[in-house]
Amino acid sequence: MLDTDISSYIIKGRSPKVEAELSAIEPSMVCVSAITRAELLYGLKRLPPEHRLHVGVKRFLKIVRVLSWDAEAAEFYADIRHHLITTGQQIGELDMMIAAHSLSAAAVLVTNNTSHYARIRSPLIIQNWL
Repeated sequence: MLDTDISSYIIKGRSPKVEAELSAIEPSMVCVSAITRAELLYGLKRLPPEHRLHVGVKRFLKIVRVLSWDAEAAEFYADIRHHLITTGQQIGELDMMIAAHSLSAAAVLVTNNTSHYARIRSPLIIQNWL
């Protein structure tokens, strides 16, 4: 499962290392959360309609499988949020939702935001392709 920041690197085509990692994986094994889709689409709302990223984001979202956020992800989210708040290590709401979704899908979470996601207890598996 690609996090929003890694998805942005792919869309912008600015990291040969990320592109190499992505090309080494079977396309059917790659996905993003509906939360990442929402973040990418929100980013487009902040740009003029003629901005080049509109084409890139829409192309990316047509190619990459988007998983729906479901009840199981909500269960993981509740656990993650409770743990992080009670231990004083809270991260962003959307990051917690993406982590929960990764756990519910039994997916490796690919992110450059490892310092935030590392606060989440196992079994969340993270990789940084940068």
